[in-house]
Amino acid sequence: MATTAERKEHPISMRLPEADVAMIDRAASLRGRSRTDFVRDAAVRAAEEVVMEQSLIRMSPEGFDAFMEVLAAPAAPAPEMVELAKRPAPWEAGYEPKR
Repeated sequence: MATTAERKEHPISMRLPEADVAMIDRAASLRGRSRTDFVRDAAVRAAEEVVMEQSLIRMSPEGFDAFMEVLAAPAAPAPEMVELAKRPAPWEAGYEPKR
């Protein structure tokens, strides 16, 4: 008796305007990907984002208090960011690229 293998991939078909397909193809080409790979990755990334937005985070009252304490504490300056903020912008006089 023949056994059927469980399907591991499921086709998805959609109709898109030509302009949308052209944009997808251009973006896929810029990334060096096929249209299928590009669309699959974009769709999965968008789906993961939606699912993560809906995720419930549970913690104990003590854990929540500790979390809120960290959020309320003053931020410590990051030396790299302070140095970057002090540099003149490339369009300002006195700009010299860092080497």
